[in-house]
Amino acid sequence: MLFFSSMNPTGALPGLIQKGKASFYSKKFTGRKTAYGERVNPDALEGAHRHLPLNTLVEVTNLNNNRSVIVRINDRGPFSKGRVIDLTYAAAKSLGMISSGIATVSLRVVDKGKRAVALAPSVFDVPAAFQPQLEPAL
Repeated sequence: MLFFSSMNPTGALPGLIQKGKASFYSKKFTGRKTAYGERVNPDALEGAHRHLPLNTLVEVTNLNNNRSVIVRINDRGPFSKGRVIDLTYAAAKSLGMISSGIATVSLRVVDKGKRAVALAPSVFDVPAAFQPQLEPAL
C-alpha cells in the first residue's frame, strides 16, 4: 500500500463503524470529476460516501466473504437508497463483488498507519446526525 504513504488523511470521526450495501461505479463514470475535483479512475482504491470527510481512509469488508480493502473517500454518494458506499472497479474486484454488483459491507475509519481507529464508537463522541448509522462492533 505504498499509495497511501505520502497522504495525509483527513481527521474523520474516530471509531466510525457502519454497515450497509456497497455498489461500484459503472464504466460511464470513468474520467468524470469527483466532488474532490479528481477524475474517477477505475484502477484506484477509492470510494464515495455521503458524510465522511474527503480524503478519509476507510477499511471496507465484504461480510459475505470477509475480504477487505482500504479505500480513500474522494467523492460524495451513493445516492441510491440503502447504499452506504460506492467503490471503484478495483476496490469492488478486491472485495469479490463484481459478479453480484452489490455487497453487504462494514466500513471502519482507519488512520494513516492503516490501523483501526477504534472498535466501538461512543455515542457521546459522535454527532447526532451520525448516530442512527452506527453499529458497535463486538
